[in-house]
Amino acid sequence: MNKYLAGVLLVILAWLLNAPLVVRADTPPEDLTQTIARLDAEFFDAYNRCELEKMAGYMIDDVEFYHDMGGVTWKRQDVVDGVRKYICGKVRRELVEGSLAVSPIKDFGAFETAEHRFCETDTGKCVGIAKTAMLWRLQDGKWQMTRIISYDHRSLESPH
Repeated sequence: MNKYLAGVLLVILAWLLNAPLVVRADTPPEDLTQTIARLDAEFFDAYNRCELEKMAGYMIDDVEFYHDMGGVTWKRQDVVDGVRKYICGKVRRELVEGSLAVSPIKDFGAFETAEHRFCETDTGKCVGIAKTAMLWRLQDGKWQMTRIISYDHRSLESPH
């Protein structure tokens, strides 16, 4: 089911961007996956440490952030402000091992999907889980997120 959902999201995002779903010949998928996994780890390390300026550098200024419970945010600074208000000192994000998947988008960048847990900072107890999809753009040698979708948020204690 996860691969099906990832495929559907990839097609929708490609349609929105008018980008064909073709593998770039000069970027082997395993190298691309390693690159995006590293960027994901760096971004969420900054997120977890509340290093907001560093975190902001991974997003374009007019990033689109879609959150199933919080709505849409249209600017990087608003995303940063939301993390400051709702995340810093409260929860940390942990990647669910084996959930990260990456697909290339020709002449643009990559599409990443993953699942993550949210754990309370003070107790360490993981209380929630969600899925994420991120569209990464490679421009002038720099990778940045252009779209982020955070969805299917649920308690770890409730069945899904």
